[in-house]
Parts: sequence; C-alpha cells; structure tokens
Amino acid sequence: MTKLDIHQIPVMRDNYVYLLHEADAGLTAALDPAVHEPVLEALKQKGWILTHILNTHHHNDHVGGNLALKEATGCTIVGARIDKHRIPGIDIEVSDGEIYALGGAIANVMEVPGHTKGHIVYWFDASDALFCGDTMFAMGCGRLSEGTAEELWTSLTKLMALPDETRIYCAHEYTQANGTFALSVEPGNKALVSRMKEVDAKRAKGISTVPSLLGEERRTNPFLRPDSSEIQQKIGLRSQDNLSIFTEIRNRKDKFNAINSQYFN
Repeated sequence: MTKLDIHQIPVMRDNYVYLLHEADAGLTAALDPAVHEPVLEALKQKGWILTHILNTHHHNDHVGGNLALKEATGCTIVGARIDKHRIPGIDIEVSDGEIYALGGAIANVMEVPGHTKGHIVYWFDASDALFCGDTMFAMGCGRLSEGTAEELWTSLTKLMALPDETRIYCAHEYTQANGTFALSVEPGNKALVSRMKEVDAKRAKGISTVPSLLGEERRTNPFLRPDSSEIQQKIGLRSQDNLSIFTEIRNRKDKFNAINSQYFN
C-alpha cells in the first residue's frame, strides 16, 4: 500500500484542512475543506491537482468549501452514506467497515457517532494516519452536538484500538485549551504536565500541535483515561464504570467551555 504525502493547511480561526497526495497515481484529496480559496492556493504551491474531497461530517466548517472546489476542479466527493443528505455534492457514499482507495492508499472507514450522528473517520494504516474530524482532538474530544455520551465513548473506544504510532490528524487547533482542562482534572499526571510545557512553547511560536500520536493521547487525554484514579477522585466518581466517568468528564468540559468562552470544542 502507498504512503500519503500529507500537507496541513490552517484556515479560519483554528481549523485544519489536509491535502492527501498519492504520488504514484497522481491523486490528491482535500480532507474536510472548510473553505476553498486556501485549498486552491496550497494546491497551486504544491503543484498538485485536486481529484477528491473526503468529508468526516456535515458541519459547515468541514464541508463549506465542497461545492466551490468541485466546481473549480471537478473533484469527486466522498462522505458517509448515513449522512448523504447533509454532505454537499457527495458522489461516493461509504459506511462502517468499508475501505476507500485513493489510488494505492487505502483508507479504512469507521462510523464514529457522538459529535454528530453520521460522523466517520478515515484510517490510512500504511501512513499511520487517522483523519478523525471532530471525534478526537489532541487532549480532547468533540462535544455532543447530536449524539450521546454513550455513542461517543463507544466511538473513542473503537479508535483506541488502533496502534500507538497512529498519528491523530484532528480538525482543530484546540490543544492548549484542552490541555488546560486536562490539568484541572489530572494535575498529577507528569506526562500531561510535560506535554503542556511543549504545547505552550509551540503555540507561543505559532507552531501547530497537530498531529499527535495515539500513544501520547492515551497518556494525557482525559477522555481516554476514565480508569485514572486521580481523575476519578477529582470528579468524585471512584470505581464507577468507564461510561459514567467519561460522561462526567464531558459534562465538566462543557461547563469549562461556558466559563472560558474562548474554548469551543
């Protein structure tokens, strides 16, 4: 299987669009293009021709550039079958357990409801790359805009089964805000404290903190750590089941967002 050349495009306030280039077949996909102009400019700079769009879910900051890019390039748009009525310009529908081939680069498609009902992710095993939209963030997870906590926890559990070396290409630069919350529920986590120092240093220089590694997320992302005794003690739910603990962590993050209004995920 062919490895992808992956190019990150910062857009809007804190979004990331990704270009996925399969050199052998001369194919290039835009992953969740929120807007079209920066994508077209990046394609011009790279000398790539847009052939595909891969969408993870229907929110406008992920599909807003679909139709303009399709009009400009004639690209093929791929999205969730369950959400086909909400993906602008969709041509190819995919479902859980299917694969989608971008030339020789093979994506495993997984349905991961929670943030939205029809959210999917694309895992390119040979490239150690997971394009997870708004399901998982660096040190965070998506808010429950349509789904339930149980759905999102099940989805995250599915992603946690992937290898530690998997790179997490999430769709937003929320890492610093997420880490601040993570420290509020697990301040004694040395790996988290160390990671936040690195994140703060990068953000001070305007450097992206994405992608991260799944193994790193296991050690520092509170939403993947309901079995942490410190988190359980902090939120007052010792020895409860993982779903109950996860639900309370998500509720606390929502309240944290409300208090700290610059945090949106």
